[in-house]
Amino acid sequence: MKINKLFALLAISIFTLAACKKAKITPTPPVVVPPVITATRAELSKDSIFLYAKQIYLWNDKLPTYEVFNPRKYTTNTSELDNYDQELFEITKYSNPYEYKTGGTSSKYSYIFDKANKNASASLKTTASVDLEGNGNDLGIRFGFYGTDASFTTYVSAVYQNSPADKAGITRGYVITKINGVTVGTNFSTNLNFLNTSLAGTTISLEGLKNDGTSFSTTLLKSLFKSSPIYKTKILTAGTKKVGYLAYARFSNAENSIAELETAFTSFAAGGVTDLIIDLRYNGGGYVSTAQHLINLIAPSTATGTMFTEYYNATMQAGNATILANQPLLDANDKVQYRNGKMITYADVDYSVAGNTELFSKKGSLTTVNNIVFIVSGSTASASELVINSLKPHMTVQLVGLTTYGKPVGFFPITIENKYDVYYSLFETKNSLGQGGYYDGLIPDIANRAPEVPAGTIMYDFGNPNDNYLKMALGLIAPGVTVTSQARTMTAKQQELASPSSAVINTDLSDHEFKGMIDTKHKIKE
Repeated sequence: MKINKLFALLAISIFTLAACKKAKITPTPPVVVPPVITATRAELSKDSIFLYAKQIYLWNDKLPTYEVFNPRKYTTNTSELDNYDQELFEITKYSNPYEYKTGGTSSKYSYIFDKANKNASASLKTTASVDLEGNGNDLGIRFGFYGTDASFTTYVSAVYQNSPADKAGITRGYVITKINGVTVGTNFSTNLNFLNTSLAGTTISLEGLKNDGTSFSTTLLKSLFKSSPIYKTKILTAGTKKVGYLAYARFSNAENSIAELETAFTSFAAGGVTDLIIDLRYNGGGYVSTAQHLINLIAPSTATGTMFTEYYNATMQAGNATILANQPLLDANDKVQYRNGKMITYADVDYSVAGNTELFSKKGSLTTVNNIVFIVSGSTASASELVINSLKPHMTVQLVGLTTYGKPVGFFPITIENKYDVYYSLFETKNSLGQGGYYDGLIPDIANRAPEVPAGTIMYDFGNPNDNYLKMALGLIAPGVTVTSQARTMTAKQQELASPSSAVINTDLSDHEFKGMIDTKHKIKE
């Protein structure tokens, strides 16, 4: 009985197998359940900051793997923005000795900001007075501190047009002796903290001396204003030469800068200018397109061919930065663009050398200038340095002042969370002779480390030939020629308050200008 049952069972099994073979039934594949994402929004953003850098950062070949870097470990700060900033700084450390110098406490070029901050693109970790669209929202004063911690002079080193300070008649060279009734000049750290607190308010009272040595007292109210990027233009006579002088604050956008620059150069042409002095001592850069326009206004008509070239990393040049497909390429009105029904992204941009070589295209009627002197300092950066370096192969270019900041790299924004913009160092610029790499700055031809305000003297307004740097620049253009000017003799009160030392006391308050080079012109691949 048991044997019969066994045979019956075996027969059924064989029949079943045969039936299966004939029917060729394909097993149903198992349902793949996507993994549950347990990461927080902040952790995903930290991943993004690293993964973008891994493909688009100029020195991406120096970066380790995701596992080694571990971007999610940056959690020690109260603010997530500070955590992101710390992560970005750690990324830049792999670029030593370019963006990061051993012992540095922050990245020299790359940065991240919250898009909700109106003027963030012009701030770079400081509180800027005027952004790259010409919008200001404070008192409109740039301060300079000269001397020692125990004895220093506080100068107004610049005033922004249309600002509360400008409307009050304050100009560069004013000496500040009291702030909100408190005397300043004898304890720098204490005075600096007090000044910071005072500037955080909506009003501030200032007392001191005007350029002519007479006293002034005024109260300023913080307000919104639209400002010109030009501090001063002037034509100076030096012997037989007519020298056009332009003090330029920032490479703001086309709407804010182009008309102002063209007006200045039209007046230079009409005035028979033979030489130029461009004062970029406080100009930290801005838009590449505006820098190109200034180069074309300055360059002689003989300047043709390559102006400069932008070099991206090998991944970008080969079109392999696929992560950029997540970044829409917006138009001038911040609107998404389409081509053939497909959204255009930064992955569609041509990052080749050929596609990023800019050519000269002469602008304006000033065509005969062959000699130019730039006034520079440690605050001269990026787009300013681009102008200088691009002109060197095509005309006589000389520098006066202090070694520049050293930023031959530029960027465009990468947005994460639709909330933060990250500016990585993305490309390096070189002129038509392949010259660039000035990461330690451009060194002046004469008087490097020479003081802006020598000990025992005072600060003069922009365009005054008694200004130490302008005097040196004029000496290069017209050696031995004295350019006469007013206010050559200090009053007794001015002598009393003259700078006790030529040393500059370093502080964020002495340099609020944006340092960067933003490229908004992108050629789409065919």
